[in-house]
Amino acid sequence: MRIHFIAIGGSIMHNLAINLAEQGHQVSGSDDQIVEPSKSHLQDAGLMPKELGWFPEKITDDIDVVILGMHADEHNPELQKAKELGIKIYSFPEFVYEQSAEKTRVVIAGTYGKTTITSMIMHVLKKIGTKFRLFSMGLN
Repeated sequence: MRIHFIAIGGSIMHNLAINLAEQGHQVSGSDDQIVEPSKSHLQDAGLMPKELGWFPEKITDDIDVVILGMHADEHNPELQKAKELGIKIYSFPEFVYEQSAEKTRVVIAGTYGKTTITSMIMHVLKKIGTKFRLFSMGLN
């Protein structure tokens, strides 16, 4: 799938972009500001936009999905172009829901112990032969 992120530099957005690229999707993105640690993470993954700003010419009819970040407003030129082309536009929560609607989701949150609990769950799933995919937002 070809996926474009409008506002790829957000803390949650860049993690989703990297995860989707690691799954084999073709990922692109734009943003008007990208700061650390998002900047380094995107650079390491080869997903850092060449220049900052909004570029409607990046939105082409071969894009399957646009994922819209929270700080992109309704007048964003990339968003307007995606609407003109009839490309499916999702917010972050909508996209995650669509991708996991038919799956069992396990969410682990909290101040302490997330890595330990995740490791324990992964160990049990491997032991019983259950296939799973780990999706970490890396927000700690």
